[in-house]
Amino acid sequence: MNRDKIFKFLTSRIVVISIIIGIILLSYFNGTIGYFTGLLLALITFWASRFKWAEFGISLPDWSKAIGWAIVFAVILFLVVDIILQPLIELVFGQVNLNDFTNVKGNLINTLVFIFLMWIAGAIGEEFMYRGFFMRRLAVALGDTDRSWLISAILISMMFGFAHLYQGMSGVISTVCTGFMFSMIFYKNRNNLILSMLTHGFYDMIGIALIYLGKERFFVDWIHSLF
Repeated sequence: MNRDKIFKFLTSRIVVISIIIGIILLSYFNGTIGYFTGLLLALITFWASRFKWAEFGISLPDWSKAIGWAIVFAVILFLVVDIILQPLIELVFGQVNLNDFTNVKGNLINTLVFIFLMWIAGAIGEEFMYRGFFMRRLAVALGDTDRSWLISAILISMMFGFAHLYQGMSGVISTVCTGFMFSMIFYKNRNNLILSMLTHGFYDMIGIALIYLGKERFFVDWIHSLF
């Protein structure tokens, strides 16, 4: 079985949908296994495509412009999700569970290591898998129209949020919101996945910095105090 046949098989409609359902089920039982299985399948597909970056929406951007827009998008995302939406979500579903990040608080070395791992596994890995692979392949499988891309953006954002069950229901809903915004950036820039990667990375850096400073609840608690 040559690479072209493997690529055609892995990107066929029924296989793409089956993979997505399978990864959702795996993520429910074990998020780590779900993540690495999905990433492995994305990398196998990348190999089968003969390492064609365009198949994942990746092309070299104007770096200064991409970084500038990514910072702007990250700040807007933080304002919308973390300051406006998350306080409202927590009023209904309870506090986001950030216990997995306690070793970052007040520890500079752990914070720097975590930022490095976040860029590799989160900003690059998650965007490559969720947007570059799942979202793009599902959109193409559904017809490669604006409508199919929008449907794919919504579904994959829900899948992305579901993978964060360890943060509780509030964390899942908040992550669906952030995932949808990452998806919409890719929806509008289908050949520039790097912009989504950069936005994801800068957005996460804001959160990590607040956790390091012990201020991760500052804005949410401030909003709650107004009610």
